[in-house]
Amino acid sequence: MGQGSREQEFGQPGAMGGPQGPRQRQQELPLRILVPTQFVGAIIGKEGLTIKNITKQTQSKVDIHRKENAGATEKAITIHSSKEGCSQACRMILEIMEKEANDTKIVEEVPLKILAHNSLVGRLIGKEGRNLKKIEQDTGTKITISALQDLTIYNQERTITVRGGVEECCNAEMEIMKKLSEAHENDVASLNQQTNMMPGLNMSALGIFSSGLSVLPPTSGLRGSLSSPANYSPLLGPSSVMGGMYGVPSSGALSLQQVSTEQEVVYLFIPTPAVGALIGKKGQHIKELAHFAGASIKIAAPDSPEEPERMVIITGPPEAQFKAQGRIYGKLKEENFFTAKEEVKLEAHIKVPSSAAGRVIGKGGKTVNELQNLTSAEVIVPRDQAPDENDDVFVKIIGHFFASQTAQRKIREIVQQVKQQERKHQQMVPTSSQPSK
Repeated sequence: MGQGSREQEFGQPGAMGGPQGPRQRQQELPLRILVPTQFVGAIIGKEGLTIKNITKQTQSKVDIHRKENAGATEKAITIHSSKEGCSQACRMILEIMEKEANDTKIVEEVPLKILAHNSLVGRLIGKEGRNLKKIEQDTGTKITISALQDLTIYNQERTITVRGGVEECCNAEMEIMKKLSEAHENDVASLNQQTNMMPGLNMSALGIFSSGLSVLPPTSGLRGSLSSPANYSPLLGPSSVMGGMYGVPSSGALSLQQVSTEQEVVYLFIPTPAVGALIGKKGQHIKELAHFAGASIKIAAPDSPEEPERMVIITGPPEAQFKAQGRIYGKLKEENFFTAKEEVKLEAHIKVPSSAAGRVIGKGGKTVNELQNLTSAEVIVPRDQAPDENDDVFVKIIGHFFASQTAQRKIREIVQQVKQQERKHQQMVPTSSQPSK
């Protein structure tokens, strides 16, 4: 370990897709466990011999987040390997802790504690808790999961506590990770499919999803990327969310870099019962969300107490819009305002100059129809809408997160093109009207 490192890492060369190892392992969901701080020394062993033996036998890389959360009673350990390697390493660590507990009599029981992102936990639990009950019955264990209230926008992991003997806990770990991995792989496949709809967008720095599903891990730097368990996401490690968002656009796409600092206003409508969850206790959640996204987020007062939806006003550049809206969509899913199989679809309104509204619609509605086919969102430009004092009109967008985002970006691209054409026209008019000398 070099001086100044924030965690201790032990692993086999090439075990995680380096020059000597299979690259596809990068896509494996790592196993993260919590262990009592007093057992960390025994797990590492004298001169690191014990943990080196674990990594060698299991062909894994083990990150012990020893220096994180100073004074905490528990420390996180991240294990990178195949599913079998993770399970084998977990078993060896549990056996070490059980022996240490018996020898020292410090504690009577050492449960297995697995960390998992909240977005994956619902599918682990299953409808009416059926998946979890089945794992308990099949393995003879008792499983509990930490409360949603313990989460913050910066720490989206929940603790799955498994109680039983070492053998029982290990069997439960395999079943739990199987369910979590299935959910994780489905999310990756879905994300990869959706990102194809947004050319020119570099997903690596967004960090908007509770599952952290922005991109697959980089081909190098995995060890360093997991130095902060609090910000950990299954694929990315801690989110460098304030980094650059926009990459080089593909052919025909708007160069989002050109408008990335431009302030945009989006009016997002959420179910009225969800307002409390979005605000959080003493306004903590919405404050954290605004800080995280770099956006202003306000909830408009209802027109009447019976209003089924409330308007959330989000102000910020495109990157902030993407992060803020993504988190809001995710929050509504996490808080079960939509069922597990139900897509979260929300209505968003954006303002466009009335001069650009016709271009958004297109001749005979051609452009708006193409927009809807491309994005899977419903796009509505009310024809009888009177412009406001700024000569703007509203465009309504209804759809799931990626559909809505793609539609928003495409519409703003059209607006940019109209504005550029208007500027060129204004520049040309004085020139052509100057008297000849």
